[in-house]
Amino acid sequence: MSRVKRGSVARKHRKKVLKFNKGFVGAHSTLYRPANQQSMKAFRYSYIDRRKRKREFRKLWIRRINAASRVYGVSYSEFINKLKISKVILNRKVLSQIAILDVKSFKYVVDTVA
Repeated sequence: MSRVKRGSVARKHRKKVLKFNKGFVGAHSTLYRPANQQSMKAFRYSYIDRRKRKREFRKLWIRRINAASRVYGVSYSEFINKLKISKVILNRKVLSQIAILDVKSFKYVVDTVA
C-alpha cells in the first residue's frame, strides 16, 4: 500500500480552526488541540443558545406586557385571556413593542378588551 501524505490538507484544517478561535483566551486560541475542543464546545453552545434565545425573548415580552397591563389594573393572564376571548390577534412581541413605544395605543387595546 502506498503512503499518503496529507500535510497540506491537515495544515489547512488546523489553520481554519485557529482562525475561528481568534479572540479565545490562552491556549484556546494558539494550540490546535485545546482550540479544536473549545471550538466544538462553542458550536454546541451556539446551537443550544439559538433555541434558548427564543425562550428568553418570549419571557421578556411577557414581563413587559405584564408590567404595562398592571398599570391599568389588569394582570397579564387576565389580559391575554380577554384578548383571546375578544379575538384580537396580536402576538406578544407586538404587544410588548406597543407597550413600550406607544402607551396610548396600549391603553386603547386594554380598554377594548376589558
